[in-house]
Amino acid sequence: MNAGTSAVSLTTRTFDEALAAYPALVVDFWAPWCGPCRALAPVLEDVAREQAGRVVIGKVNVDEEPEIAARFGIRSIPTLIFFQDGKPRDTVVGAVPKSEITTRVAEMGAD
Repeated sequence: MNAGTSAVSLTTRTFDEALAAYPALVVDFWAPWCGPCRALAPVLEDVAREQAGRVVIGKVNVDEEPEIAARFGIRSIPTLIFFQDGKPRDTVVGAVPKSEITTRVAEMGAD
């Protein structure tokens, strides 16, 4: 699994591997039909690029990976879960501004 300067697509097969591999991981639970999810996507790509080496942005398509969504009780999308050392630390529901995402990343000690 290669985390560069863009968001990483996560599947049932790769999700736990990503939790173990990346000390700071922000997972976006989204779907292609979701307008707010589409609006948030370029913001997350910016964060992935600007925070490369500090945090990894992962994306889980809830339509394709319902098991992961169920595992974390995802009821609304977009939902961002901020994982630190494999454990959920924070959750944000809805399309939020970039500043809120970067603030929460900084609070993880990843900045």
